[in-house]
Amino acid sequence: MMAGVRFLVAGGLLYGLLRMRGTPPPTRAQWGGAAVVGCLLLLGGNGGVVWAQQRVPSGIAALLVASVPLWMVLIDWLRPGGPRPKPAVIVGLILGMIGMAVLIGPEGLIGGDRVDPLGAGVLVLASFSWAAGSMYSRSARLATPLLATGQQMLAGGAALLLLGILVGEPARMDLAAASTRSVLALLYLIVFGSLVGYTCYIWLLRVSTPAKVATYAYVNPLVAVVLGWLLAGEALSQRTIIAALVIVSGVAVVTMKRRRARPSTVRPSAVRGLRP
Repeated sequence: MMAGVRFLVAGGLLYGLLRMRGTPPPTRAQWGGAAVVGCLLLLGGNGGVVWAQQRVPSGIAALLVASVPLWMVLIDWLRPGGPRPKPAVIVGLILGMIGMAVLIGPEGLIGGDRVDPLGAGVLVLASFSWAAGSMYSRSARLATPLLATGQQMLAGGAALLLLGILVGEPARMDLAAASTRSVLALLYLIVFGSLVGYTCYIWLLRVSTPAKVATYAYVNPLVAVVLGWLLAGEALSQRTIIAALVIVSGVAVVTMKRRRARPSTVRPSAVRGLRP
């Protein structure tokens, strides 16, 4: 429900502001495309991460989510007429899978405690859902990038809120127990995580290649591991360090090779859609 509120507020603000400024309303087909993208990215992708964070440390979660570019390559390959990955890309995929195996393998492997298997499994599914939504958004019938982003946050936020209600979260919620720190964290996610971060990500998907957009996966896991260690007291084990190096190396090989093979082309229509 927290994730649902986060995206409903951010999506409502963005959508409402754009409509007040005269942006034409989206069509029914554009609402349908935005709803599919929003559910894949926010309900399946972000929602899975939010739930799994109750069982898996944030640094470990970020490492597993770094597999998104690997799933993008596989989805692109398996679609009808999709390009077959080059040998170097296949090596990168294998490296990424080895890194995830190291991270969630049996207890005692290399060093460090075993990652919760259910939480890790949900994170892998969430990563796949985010990759699928990212790929689908490039061909879906959507409105201008900013308006489509607001629609996606509204649709995904509503789906998250509905799921929270269906699993009984309202009965376990005590708003009086919410601390100032938690409220500030929610506001931070609304402003910087949704209005700024998610909007930038969706815009980039429209005007650049998935390989270039996915380069964020080089940095996010390492930053999250360090911040989890410094701020949240999360263990920085030998297993985590080795898995981080292997996963990030695999992602780097995949995205760099794909970027060389498929140069970026910015679509004029997408750029025009961002003008006021």
